[in-house]
Amino acid sequence: MLPPVPPSKGALARPASEAGRRTLFPDATDAEWSDWRWHQRHAVRNLAQLEKYVLLTPDERAGVQETSELFRIGISPYYLSLIDRDHPFCPIRMQSIPVRAEARIRPGELEDPLGEDKTRPEEAIVHKYPDRVLFLALDTCSVYCRHCTRRRITKGGEAELTKEQMRRGLEYIRRHPEVRDVLISGGDPFLLSEERLEELLAPLHEIPHVEMVRIGTRVPVCLPMRVTDSLARLLRRYAPVYVVTHFNHPKEVTPEAREACERLVDHGVPVENQAVLMRQLNSDARIIKELSHALLRIRVRPYYLHQMDVAQGCEHLRTPISKGMEIIQQLRGHTTGLAVPHLAVDLPGGGGKVTLQPDYVVERGEHETVFRNFKGERYAYPEPEQTDCTCPYDAVWQARRWG
Repeated sequence: MLPPVPPSKGALARPASEAGRRTLFPDATDAEWSDWRWHQRHAVRNLAQLEKYVLLTPDERAGVQETSELFRIGISPYYLSLIDRDHPFCPIRMQSIPVRAEARIRPGELEDPLGEDKTRPEEAIVHKYPDRVLFLALDTCSVYCRHCTRRRITKGGEAELTKEQMRRGLEYIRRHPEVRDVLISGGDPFLLSEERLEELLAPLHEIPHVEMVRIGTRVPVCLPMRVTDSLARLLRRYAPVYVVTHFNHPKEVTPEAREACERLVDHGVPVENQAVLMRQLNSDARIIKELSHALLRIRVRPYYLHQMDVAQGCEHLRTPISKGMEIIQQLRGHTTGLAVPHLAVDLPGGGGKVTLQPDYVVERGEHETVFRNFKGERYAYPEPEQTDCTCPYDAVWQARRWG
């Protein structure tokens, strides 16, 4: 039994979706609004439905029409209720409603920007890094983000894994003892039923060399009512399970989202966030700092700030690499280190992630290294006289550990 959980700091504030719900979905009952399956059934999925709720700009209307054969549209009623219907640069709106530029494929954009398919030995498995694999569980999301890097999958046509595909994926992991970390993604794994999710978690938990499982999900952001006590208990049962979610703007950190994230943490499931840097949406240090602070208040660790991948149709949202570097420089020293995410670039074509940070080294010498701090002031760090960095006890430790 887990110890009793103290109440969260402060009572749950008035739901952020309340005003939008009253305006857009006045007939929805409290029971329906709290049921994630109701939201899935009533998601907005085409232009005719969308125009009932939002006065689209000509650019958005053309975007919906011209991308209809390229990538799905789908917006949960909850996420739609957060949209500013009067401002086309609302971050919720920009992430969920396409514009015309999305229908254009620019030079350098790739259908498979991370080079996953060439390292996909099974339908369910991407094995790009030595000690970890990506397990693709389904192609469905609660909201289809306009910056999606995996739109070749989430555009539809692959669907939830068959039991045979899942079995083959699990068998692949059993045959590869070097795999210690499994990231379950898709699509959004939290849209699986708990029974189906347990069919994946339980056998992974039994594989001796699998030390941890991560689940990539945007459900706490776009469909927070899906995070029930029952789901949180299921994840805790197969610990260590880490949830990696995807808030991109402080507007998304609502009381409902806080309740979902804190429910996971209260049940012993750590939650981390991976944001994507998007031009004119969150491409400002002030916004990223506010987002990080909002996440820390709900006990979610800001983990990565991603340079947008070169997925087809996303060029209009991408920022220069220098903007990400500038944002990190404006955060370091001006807020706690926990609030400063790693700036990551997933190299096009399958090169893997690299992280970037401002260069604080001014000079390197034999006897000292000179740095500049966040204020631009110079400081010297004296180098030690002794430079032998071997670890003599390590052979003893490894012999005891593995002998």
